[in-house]
Amino acid sequence: MSIVIVGSVAYDGVTTPAGKVDRMLGGACTYISLAASYFAPTKIVGVVGDDFAQQDIDFLASRGIGLEGLERVPGKTFFWAGSYSADMNDRETLTTDLNVFADFDPRLPADYRQAPYLVLGNIQPELQQSVRAQMKAPKLVGGDTMNFWINGFRTQLLSTIRQWDFLLINDSEARLLSGESNLKRAADKIRGMGPRMLVIKRGEFGATLFHDGGYFSVPGYLLDKLSDPTGAGDCFAGGFIGYLASQGVSLAGGVSEPRTLARAVVYGSVMGSFCCEQFGVDRFRTLTRDDIEARFAEFHQFTDF
Repeated sequence: MSIVIVGSVAYDGVTTPAGKVDRMLGGACTYISLAASYFAPTKIVGVVGDDFAQQDIDFLASRGIGLEGLERVPGKTFFWAGSYSADMNDRETLTTDLNVFADFDPRLPADYRQAPYLVLGNIQPELQQSVRAQMKAPKLVGGDTMNFWINGFRTQLLSTIRQWDFLLINDSEARLLSGESNLKRAADKIRGMGPRMLVIKRGEFGATLFHDGGYFSVPGYLLDKLSDPTGAGDCFAGGFIGYLASQGVSLAGGVSEPRTLARAVVYGSVMGSFCCEQFGVDRFRTLTRDDIEARFAEFHQFTDF
């Protein structure tokens, strides 16, 4: 049950209260694929420059991630730098150099087009729509967006998500997209735009999944040590779709089993929490499936009543 993931593969520079890293592996596609790789075979589609390090290629390959769709072109890899507030709930973007990502035009290798699961990272809606059109008959399609696309490309975005099965956005994006301040009403309105499953992420306060069978909420995981929240939302997406793929979930036959969907949200929260423990992708260099299952069991323990 392989997953194709399309989006940015990048280098990041991050400053948080826990420290500073000038250059580290990042990008939405990177984080989603690493988190999802613990659950299902994962293939990425992205573009990097000739400065992209072999050690980073090797690391992605070590997780079994398919790299046939990762294009290398002359120039520099997308670079983003940001600084986080004292509580790490807010961040300031210091640098955004699109570099080779500015001309990203995703083309799926032939065998990718047969994959049953597709995740579209935070890229231009028309590119997301183009990728969806390249797929043959996927079981489940969805992805992410952001304020920039909601504000400036609303028509294209609405046309794009009309073809999606799921959408993952944060609470401020949900309010902006729907025009509703109440999250329940916002969810109802967004689901009317196409996606039958909607996850509204609320950072340290957890996440809520809305679907045909109702809704399910999970709190955030309380960490003893928070180093860097970069990529946590993408890792949530990876855990969420990774678990759904491992269970062969499809919405074609109607409402999927609610407990399966709930577990997917918990696994998403688990993967997002691990991401925050170290800078960038470093936690995934040592993370094991046993670690993941132990934290999943913790979630069950502190939410069971």
